[in-house]
Amino acid sequence: MFSVLWAASFCHLLNDMLQALLPAVYPILQGNFELTFAQVGFLTFIYQITASLFQPFIGYYTDRRPLPYSLPVGMTSSMSGLLTLAFAPNYGVLLIGSMLLGLGSSIFHPESSRIARLASGGAHGLAQSLFQVGGNFGSALGPLAAAFFVLPRGQAGLGWFALAALAGIVILTALGHWYRLNGHARRPSHKAPTHHATLSRGQVSRAMAILIALLFSKYIYLGSFTSYYIFYLKDKFGLATQTAQIYQFVFFAAVAAGTIAGGPIGDRLGRKVVIWVSILGVLPFSLLLPHVGLMATAVLSVIIGFVISSAFPAIVVYGQELMPGRVGMVSGLFFGFIFGIGGIGAAALGTLADWTGINFVFQLCAFLPALGILTVLLPNLREPKPLHA
Repeated sequence: MFSVLWAASFCHLLNDMLQALLPAVYPILQGNFELTFAQVGFLTFIYQITASLFQPFIGYYTDRRPLPYSLPVGMTSSMSGLLTLAFAPNYGVLLIGSMLLGLGSSIFHPESSRIARLASGGAHGLAQSLFQVGGNFGSALGPLAAAFFVLPRGQAGLGWFALAALAGIVILTALGHWYRLNGHARRPSHKAPTHHATLSRGQVSRAMAILIALLFSKYIYLGSFTSYYIFYLKDKFGLATQTAQIYQFVFFAAVAAGTIAGGPIGDRLGRKVVIWVSILGVLPFSLLLPHVGLMATAVLSVIIGFVISSAFPAIVVYGQELMPGRVGMVSGLFFGFIFGIGGIGAAALGTLADWTGINFVFQLCAFLPALGILTVLLPNLREPKPLHA
């Protein structure tokens, strides 16, 4: 049901664009409030840890008692957070705004991911990619919106994006109505399987632990780009803030393109192949990036963003196949974990940058994709489809 999928994807775009405005306006906030890198990292930590703590619990609860109209509630929380950030008079209020943004994400992702699966018609990887790419494009638009709209107007310019949140509230209310009228809001049967039929509970638990380790590798490394790529470009190459934000947009656009590719390839060739190539395959490029010039950095960032981002749709669907009766919980766990580990990583990397410099942070993080070797331990859930199928 492509109309439902595109509506969910567009709302994901709006949600993640609002979320991406926070790191994109860090240079503005740093100048207004004289923030250290550690304070910038802690701001990210508060936002992302709020999102991560609630998502698995919300997903687990809605697996048992679906809440179709929780989606506009989540967008309302994000809108409130954005307005709080726009008019915050001090650092403490900035932290409150970031918490409201995080709460909005924690409510949005589990139920919207479930809607994408329900509307997939069996093409779960494709549906997850279409849903996820909306979020990636939203993340890519955040730096552009900050560069060309917020930066000329200052911190208060964030308030105008409440109009985008209002549009999201309207569409999500309609999606919740579809969800309820089509019978998807009924409580599931207690006999629904909670783990893959051919695996033991122990095997499922080990596979989930491996997926979490892979997400750790992927999102700590991506966190270095999300929070500090602008500062890296300014420090190493002397770029202006607006120019650096354009380079960050190019990276996020590559992430979006890779997300589109990852799901359908996983449907055809198998999730494990995509996970293996997309994480470990980044390692040569990540090791090279800190030692090249500006144009090579831009090219390598596109390759890295495209390849590594193809893993997430495959990981989500692989986890949902491991635990078919816990779709909301798995989605909430994975989305929550990436927010949480991203926040912890941002705080740690910010502190490290204060001590050693931002260039060293990128040199150290370059080794993280080596954890992709753990993919070899994942069980094969099914044989891949032939290319002509």
